[in-house]
Amino acid sequence: MGFKLLKIALLLLFFVSFHTVQAAIDYDLHVAKDGTAEYTSIQSAINATKSFPDKRITIHIKNGVYNEKVCIYSWNNKLTLKGESAENTIVTFNDHFDKINRGRNSTFHTYTLKVESNDVIIQNLTVENTAGKVGQAVALHVEGDRCQIVNCHIKGNQDTAYLAGEGSRQYFMNCFIEGTTDFIFGEATVIFEACKIHSKSNSYITAASTPEHIKYGFIFMKCRLTASQNVEDVLLGRPWRDFARVVFLNCEMSSHIAPQGWSNWSNTNRDQTAFYAEYGNTGKGSDNSERLPWTHTLSKGQAENYTIDNIFTNNRTKSWMPSFR
Repeated sequence: MGFKLLKIALLLLFFVSFHTVQAAIDYDLHVAKDGTAEYTSIQSAINATKSFPDKRITIHIKNGVYNEKVCIYSWNNKLTLKGESAENTIVTFNDHFDKINRGRNSTFHTYTLKVESNDVIIQNLTVENTAGKVGQAVALHVEGDRCQIVNCHIKGNQDTAYLAGEGSRQYFMNCFIEGTTDFIFGEATVIFEACKIHSKSNSYITAASTPEHIKYGFIFMKCRLTASQNVEDVLLGRPWRDFARVVFLNCEMSSHIAPQGWSNWSNTNRDQTAFYAEYGNTGKGSDNSERLPWTHTLSKGQAENYTIDNIFTNNRTKSWMPSFR
């Protein structure tokens, strides 16, 4: 009888301990630079979250300038970083290729904010790399699948946004993205909807590296392409890898977009394998009469295939529709 009572007591202790641990999970954390919340840095709040949570965890970030290098690790899935306002909740750092000095792959260590995990939402933040015009300097680096970047300002110069992860699906909505050279680059499948894409120098907007077996690369829908003063010769993209895929649909292109529209990567034959296309664009920069002969103008029927459902279901067993759509 005593042994049975001991077993019962131990089981009760286990269940009480288990539920106590479960109850201790905090699904809403708060960050304030001025010390008015439980955390004063974004990274410290991320480090305090439960790994692989059963439901979404939200970190609420008050207005302020957060000078820190931030990483959302692979075990921090279902995490939301939600700023108080995109204009005044600022995550900033200034790493760049030469400063990092880690060899030929230094670019990939220069991020201000890195997302390794799936199902992450970044909302109402400015993410910037303030290194200046010193070469490669990433502001936002996203690798996870099913990630959403909503109402954010992504600021930098060369290589501002690195959107990675073979087959990863990422969705940018109502964002401002600026840069100089190749400032949107990588191999992920990414939809940019109603975003402002701002060129700060005469150079290239995209440098996609879409894998051969992935049907969709970067797709810009109803975006507005603008430029700084005296910038007047910008190309929509050049292929970083052989099968780069970029499409602009129903976007407004100002006169800074060069007549040829696109470029091959020098000393390569990537024009034979890359897929660059446009449809329904407006503005002086959308005139495709002088576009390079290996680029494409989609027919109406072809353009109708570019739906969010089609793009994000491709090569996947399960479809995904962004919650902010």
